[in-house]
Amino acid sequence: MPDSSSERDPEKGSVADTGHTNDPPALLRSSATVGAATMLSRVLGLVRDVVLANVIGANGNADAFFVAFKIPNFLRRLFAEGAFAQAFVPVLADTREKGGLKAVRELVDRVAGVLGGTVLVLTLLTIFASPVVATIFAPGFLRDPAKLALTGDLIKITFPYLLLISLTGFAGAILNTYRRFAVPALTPVLLNLSLIAAALWLTPAFEEPAFALALGVLIAGFAQLLFQVPALAGIDLVPRPRWAPEHDGVKRILVLMVPALFGVSVSQINLLLDTVLASLLPTGSVSWLYYSDRLTELPLGVFAIAIATVILPTLSGQRARADDPAFSETLSWAIRSVLLIAIPATVALAFLAEPLLVTLFQYGAFGAQDRVMAAVSLQAYSLGLGAFMLVKVLAPGFYAREDMKTPVRIGIIAMGTNMVLNLLFVLPLLWWFNIGHAGLALATSVSAWLNAVLLYRGLRLHGVLSITGIPVGWMIRIVLATLLMMLVLWWFTPNITLWENWNAWHRGYRLVGLCFGGLCAYAIGLWIQGLRPSMLRR
Repeated sequence: MPDSSSERDPEKGSVADTGHTNDPPALLRSSATVGAATMLSRVLGLVRDVVLANVIGANGNADAFFVAFKIPNFLRRLFAEGAFAQAFVPVLADTREKGGLKAVRELVDRVAGVLGGTVLVLTLLTIFASPVVATIFAPGFLRDPAKLALTGDLIKITFPYLLLISLTGFAGAILNTYRRFAVPALTPVLLNLSLIAAALWLTPAFEEPAFALALGVLIAGFAQLLFQVPALAGIDLVPRPRWAPEHDGVKRILVLMVPALFGVSVSQINLLLDTVLASLLPTGSVSWLYYSDRLTELPLGVFAIAIATVILPTLSGQRARADDPAFSETLSWAIRSVLLIAIPATVALAFLAEPLLVTLFQYGAFGAQDRVMAAVSLQAYSLGLGAFMLVKVLAPGFYAREDMKTPVRIGIIAMGTNMVLNLLFVLPLLWWFNIGHAGLALATSVSAWLNAVLLYRGLRLHGVLSITGIPVGWMIRIVLATLLMMLVLWWFTPNITLWENWNAWHRGYRLVGLCFGGLCAYAIGLWIQGLRPSMLRR
């Protein structure tokens, strides 16, 4: 056959680039690449939240902005990074494996047209009905017509971000399948930079600062989408949208995506329901949950999402080749890696909740009461951190096998449990301690553990995950090292009243010193017990 460069898959023939590797060191390197980029994004995200806390604090208008920001951000997890990506990547990997570049181009063009057209219609409808949308997602704001009206106006500005970020997520899924992980991982940096710039330089031009922040969200959407284009051009896969819902690949993705809307996004749906219920609680509850959730997202985003991003195309390729032993080993490696981070991170977040919040946020409009209230919800969220991280790496085990029904069933169980627990936890904590919002966070954590346990059990029952891949000795070593870390943190952490009297620089270097000391204690604890970095490659 003639060799046409225009029809040759630029990645074919390279094991490292086609996702045909089941080599843990290669996965570790790819995870490190994504993790480093995500770390940069998360650090800037913390800077962003520090700036937001200074500019808008945790008042009623801040609640309005966070609701308007959360709605498209939540749907982004469904249309861009969540259900869509989990359905699209296996189909794209299979198409690439069997059909080559021409078939991939055809699929990409049709998916771009259907995804873009669908989300565009949804965006226009939401902008038109923004007051209704604000009422649905924040019914508690009905008590304050001004706050409800502000939320509706902000939604008109922020919601088009969904269209832009959905196409950005679509582009990122293509790049991840071709093992181009860096560009998609760096893309969230642009949102943080845009919001920081809007908070610092646009807010003085607006009577209400929330409008400047909403505009920053919209600008970020354009920047993130354009950032993908050169990388797509590098693999000759810049989409040319075609409306073709009848295309076999598109129909296959839709069949997989509909149930995955629940399966992959249960934790996000729970968080959104928390926002709805928080709107019924005292003013500031939405903001307190936002700030505490953002700190929980740091280890989740840097490690679990990085690992999940890397293993999905790998698992999809292994499944396409019916390489079950490699499939099982990849999942086992991901779980071991997550546990190594999740257990100490849970303890550190719970123990350092107030020092973290006072150092990062307690300036300007964010006061001591806000710190105390955000700390209790952060501690409640931290209890579920391990589950949040495990769900991220267990779910791809089902999606790579194109099994959407099992995680959907599990997701519905977890979501129903969350709603029941909300009622059980919120009302007593609200009546007795006036911290009802912490009940929402605690319910989310408990339901996340149920979700993770049932996903793990499902993979075991399907015979695609071996218990021998997660030895008991591994867990014991991590727990003992974490106890040593906790002892060091307890001994060296000053009383919170001292933190309040320090300036920002003093708070900052004391917090960094504590984190570094805890990390060293954890690493030493692992080393003494004989655990070495090379074990992650086995």
